[in-house]
Amino acid sequence: MTGARRVLVSAHRGGAGADPALENTRESLDQAVALGADYVELDVRRCKDGAFVLCHDSEVPVDGRPRQVAELDADELAAARPGLLRLEDALEVLAGRARAHLDLKFRSPGSAGELAATACAVDALGPEGVLVTTGNVRAIRAVRDWSVAGHLPVLAGLTVGGSVAGHPLPRQVLMRHAELFPARRFVESRANAVVANHWLALAGVAGFARRAGLPLVVWTVDDPTALRYWMRPGRAWLVTTNRPELALSLRANRERRRPAAPPLTD
Repeated sequence: MTGARRVLVSAHRGGAGADPALENTRESLDQAVALGADYVELDVRRCKDGAFVLCHDSEVPVDGRPRQVAELDADELAAARPGLLRLEDALEVLAGRARAHLDLKFRSPGSAGELAATACAVDALGPEGVLVTTGNVRAIRAVRDWSVAGHLPVLAGLTVGGSVAGHPLPRQVLMRHAELFPARRFVESRANAVVANHWLALAGVAGFARRAGLPLVVWTVDDPTALRYWMRPGRAWLVTTNRPELALSLRANRERRRPAAPPLTD
């Protein structure tokens, strides 16, 4: 394409779409790849035994009561969640078929776990096949330092717009203010991508990304009108959605409507 680059699509929660039972399973990954999604989002958590697994929520029901994923070893978690994928198995599914959007949903001392998960993905897919996202400034800085030192073109995006639930109201206000004016956090993190809730992006974060010259990832865009807006070239680099089939259809329709280039003349 000439002009603004096409907007890429990341299939949210492993491409599960409207079916929570499928999220982050082999079936959902195959489904996302078959649709032609550019990236498949993998929700990565770390078990007590150090294994990396795909699981969106921090808790899962075990014997009728909620348990933290971080408190279970991988075998215990697999027994509670049939169809659970380890990170390395998911990467094997994607290899040669789609790129991985690693949404790191855990924190580890010194960000050693985040670096290990990133290295695992880079080994499987190559550095250009991996996007890493998290709201943890220290983890993004660690990934950036590691990738720069190794001359690896890994995209590491700092996420803004996460939940503020559970914090006192004054703290919530400060957190939202920091997200609308994120320059200090981005300088600290050394992120080379901006990852924003689509409402925050509209409220000003998209403008910050443009001024900073950083690719913008917006999440999670499912409404058809919002998808039409964000899938317009130049408004975002990547859109994360539970409706990748609609996003890809909108992109294809737009590209089919592009006027043909005039013929070259002497």
